Amino acid sequence: MMKKIVLVLFVGLLGLSLKAQDSAAKIEFKSETVDYGEIDKGSDGIRVFEFTNTGSAPLIISDVRSSCGCTIPKKPEDPIMPGKTGEIQVKYDTNRVGPIRKAITVTSNADTPTKILKIKGEVKASSGTK
Repeated sequence: MMKKIVLVLFVGLLGLSLKAQDSAAKIEFKSETVDYGEIDKGSDGIRVFEFTNTGSAPLIISDVRSSCGCTIPKKPEDPIMPGKTGEIQVKYDTNRVGPIRKAITVTSNADTPTKILKIKGEVKASSGTK
């Protein structure tokens, strides 16, 4: 008898989650990698990941995290309505000379709840004399 109740509950929950899926936020990035190329030490480290909510429900970005303290991501505070675009700003500390290979994890209520964005490039020590 208990098994039957659990099964009915499970099927009921499954039905609910399928209905909720009809209106879901979808996050679509213009590009999932930003290439800084070669940049000079101390130059502007801000880049932007642009995305669109291609779903039918408001998109809420709950968290944006970097794999390193040298990269500071900034998430949109307000929900992104269906069809609208938003951006995630990333600031890399360009005083660190060497290759840039970092990942930014974006957590949201989209149908793909976790997206990994990447930044790459190289910071060159600026040479005073040419």
